[in-house]
Amino acid sequence: MADTITCVAIGSDHAGYEYKEKIIEHLRSKGIEVKDFGTDSPESCDYPDFIHPTAQAVANGECSHGIVLGGSGNGEAIAANKVKGVRCALCWNIETAQLGKQHNNANVISIGERQVTGELALEIVDAWLASDFEGGRHLNRISKIELD
Repeated sequence: MADTITCVAIGSDHAGYEYKEKIIEHLRSKGIEVKDFGTDSPESCDYPDFIHPTAQAVANGECSHGIVLGGSGNGEAIAANKVKGVRCALCWNIETAQLGKQHNNANVISIGERQVTGELALEIVDAWLASDFEGGRHLNRISKIELD
């Protein structure tokens, strides 16, 4: 049974804006609360300005899950992972989304709009939200990620 979803924080830069809007609509159509941390247009911007607040909302418990988007998703994943308590998985297919949750207990995922189709992006989100952390042998590994 998948984790309880209290709300999904979402943020992107200009290169992820189109998919951000599609994902928001998709999640809301499923009755999931979404908090949009921007950007609000396809105008060029700096992704940390939107990714850090998105990740912080997950880290502080305001939202249970987070999604960050950009052109490749790499910078966004790096920025999100700078926030203590966030485990952001870069996802480029359904399997990476499932494994991100099952093995890494990812509470945030990153998607690159220039890397996947819009349909696949929605499938990635759904697969990740439907997956569960397996615990067991993965729990010790997860505990070693956090540095003081």
